[in-house]
Amino acid sequence: MKLGFVSDSLGAMPLDTMLDHAARMGVSGIEVNTGGWSTAPHFDLGTMKSSAGARKAFLDAFATRGLEIVSLNANGNPLHPTDRAQGDCLLDTIRVAGDMGIDTVCTMSGLPAGAAGDKMPNWVVSSWPPETQDILRFQWEEVLLPFWEGAAAVARDSGVKRIALELHGNQCVYNVPSLLKLRDAIGPVVGANLDPSHLFWMGADPLAAADALGDAIYHVHAKDTLLNAPVQATTSLLENGSLMDIPARSWSYITLGFGHGEEWWRQFCYRLRMAGYDGWLSIEHEDVLLNALEGLEKSVALLQGVMPVAPSDFKPQDI
Repeated sequence: MKLGFVSDSLGAMPLDTMLDHAARMGVSGIEVNTGGWSTAPHFDLGTMKSSAGARKAFLDAFATRGLEIVSLNANGNPLHPTDRAQGDCLLDTIRVAGDMGIDTVCTMSGLPAGAAGDKMPNWVVSSWPPETQDILRFQWEEVLLPFWEGAAAVARDSGVKRIALELHGNQCVYNVPSLLKLRDAIGPVVGANLDPSHLFWMGADPLAAADALGDAIYHVHAKDTLLNAPVQATTSLLENGSLMDIPARSWSYITLGFGHGEEWWRQFCYRLRMAGYDGWLSIEHEDVLLNALEGLEKSVALLQGVMPVAPSDFKPQDI
């Protein structure tokens, strides 16, 4: 496995400073945010679309430090009913990734409105009342599948081999069955960006998810979640309070090891290897209580201690 982090983890730093810290910490690469819900402080998608020189300079900034670009990340809602720019950002990111020789793009599946003419996305997480099923049929058959058929064609034309979808709340694809349903419909260009932090707060088990996804795991976000049991006991894990108010929330994103200890992360890495995954672990730091650089350094140190790096060389002796 290789270790990297998401560029927005140090989003307040200039590109060169961020890359210098990456080299100092001993990670191998960076996953670069390009837009969507990110202001993309390190990557100007419009310039990268139009300028081969800008693309080369960006790649050179990584290469001179011995770093790789893990993937481009266009996380947002590409199916937003009134904000077409988010879908355009994803498609442009796929094209630019192809131009830069990057074969993996990370994103979300998207979440449309609940019916034609609605203006807000609608996330259905229950089977009652009955209109929820009409919403799901509309979202999948009339919006989600047609969009992803087109996005898959753009990926094929661009030379992008893997689109890694994050199993994220407020998206049509948010768990293992919904990921596999879309993958079955669209084909193997679609796989999972397995981020345990979201599965924790939705009540799923990331270890079991790794087993179930197998070769459909295309990317891994290393992000932890604190489950705040005293608050959860009265509010459940259905939380809509401010992300900045950790004491009041039933769950919060947190630095690796502060929500689940080193032993859990050791098991997670081993389960990934058992599932056949030997790719990137990309740290996504979103802990609002810790300094960003300190939190990232602590996360890097934890994973460096538990992740498998060298290939297996065990062979039974001839007896």
